[in-house]
Amino acid sequence: MGTRREPTARQMRLAVELRRLREAAGLNSRDAAVLLGVNSVQISQIESGTSGVSEQRLRRMAANYACADEDLISGLVAIATDRTQGWWEEYRGRLPTPFMDLPELEHHAHHRWDVDFLHVPGLLQTAAYARSLFSYVNPEFPSGDVERWVEHRMRRRSILERPDPVPYEAVIHEAALRIRVGDRPTARAQLARVLELSEADHVTVRVVPFDLDHFGGAGSAMVYAGGPVPRLDTVVRDGPNGPVFIDAEGQLNRYRTLFRRVEGVSLGPERSRDFIHGLAKEL
Repeated sequence: MGTRREPTARQMRLAVELRRLREAAGLNSRDAAVLLGVNSVQISQIESGTSGVSEQRLRRMAANYACADEDLISGLVAIATDRTQGWWEEYRGRLPTPFMDLPELEHHAHHRWDVDFLHVPGLLQTAAYARSLFSYVNPEFPSGDVERWVEHRMRRRSILERPDPVPYEAVIHEAALRIRVGDRPTARAQLARVLELSEADHVTVRVVPFDLDHFGGAGSAMVYAGGPVPRLDTVVRDGPNGPVFIDAEGQLNRYRTLFRRVEGVSLGPERSRDFIHGLAKEL
C-alpha cells in the first residue's frame, strides 16, 4: 500500500490502536516487525497512519499481540478496509481538515450523544440558525464562505435522515434554547425544528432547566461518537483551530460518566418537549 500524506482522524485512530496493542503486549516495533516478517519501518508507517494495513496483516498483528477481543479486532478491520468516499470529501481543500474528519466519524458512529449549554447542537440546527451563528463568530468571512459552512453543517444532518439513522441523544441546557442567536423568527423556527426531530424514534432530546439545584456540569459540553466497541468511542471537543478528537481510555470513561450525570439530572423526553413548547410560546 502507498503512503499517505495526510491520514484522516479515522485512519489515525486505527494506527493508534495498533500501537496500543503492541505496547500492551510488551513489544517494541523491531520485535513486532520480526514476528510479522517485515521491517520496522513498515511498522512505524502503519502506526503513524501514513500506510494502510490489509485485513490479513491486521489479524496477524492482533494474533502476535495476543489480542483475543474479536469484537475489537473486527472494529479495527472495518476501519482498515473501509473505502467510503463520503460527501465530506467535496469540501477537502475548501474547509479545514478536522471538518472532514467530523462527518466521517459521525457517518460510522453506532450512536451519537451531544451535550451543549450555549448553542443548539449542530445536528439539530436550522440553516438560518447556523448562518447567524457563523456570521457572528466569523464576521470577516465573505458571504460565500459562510454559506459553505452552513451547507456543510446541514449535510451532516444526513446521519439522522438516512434509512439507517444513527441513534442520537442530545442534552441541551435551557440557556442554549433561550439565547437568541438570530432574530425572533429564527429562534421560533429553531425550537420548532428541535421539537420536530425529538418526535423521531431514533432521537431523544432532554433539557437541563435553569432552576436545577447543585448543577456544576456546564463545562462538560461534548460530542460523543460511539464505536462498535466502547474502546473505539471518540469524544470531540471544540478547540481554537477546530474539533479536537479524544480517544484515551481514561478520558473516554470520564466523559461517559459526565454524560450520564448530566443526562440523569435533565428532564425526561416528554417533559423536555413540553418545556420547549413553553419556550416557543414565549416567542
